[in-house]
Amino acid sequence: MRSTRFSLGRKVALCAAVGGSLALAVPAHAQTGGSGSPTTTSTTVTTTPSFRTVPGTRAKFLKKSGKAIPPADAPPAIQNAIIAANKIRKRPYRYGGGHGNFYDRGYDCSGAVSYLLYAAGLLTAPMPSGPFMTWGEPGEGQWITVYANKGHMYAMIAGLRWDTSQAGDRLRQGKGPRWRPTKRKPKGYAVRYLPGY
Repeated sequence: MRSTRFSLGRKVALCAAVGGSLALAVPAHAQTGGSGSPTTTSTTVTTTPSFRTVPGTRAKFLKKSGKAIPPADAPPAIQNAIIAANKIRKRPYRYGGGHGNFYDRGYDCSGAVSYLLYAAGLLTAPMPSGPFMTWGEPGEGQWITVYANKGHMYAMIAGLRWDTSQAGDRLRQGKGPRWRPTKRKPKGYAVRYLPGY
């Protein structure tokens, strides 16, 4: 019996961004860093990303298109989140958008963040901003950090802010989910992350 080993380093990026499904399928032994049994033959599968990346650990914001280019050193889950967010970056703001279903015509703050966390495989159902105040662990993540309070939320992913409003905009009056090149003061927000990300 032959075992297949997937390397999750820079050589390999697994992205299943086909249609509406963005699930990442990785064998259990690859997720834990293990390998097949000593008696099996190990084969390394090398693929190239089906999307553009930039060197390093920080995403690049393209002002003209409003897209973000994922960093090459980011885990595939984070690259998937960025690619997914790009797909809804021009959707309008809609209060409650993205709550009944991940796929919607418009999104509010928590619907937009839920969408990209789902694409990363880090969330199974959309959540409003309040429950995100206790999601994961307190503190900042290496790749993704969620900032939430009872009325608004946003996320920082590989150095870029994903938010439905500009800093200074009245809440619920933003244009919709967008990559924002500016930072927002986190005062009054619970800062959360998932270990490993």
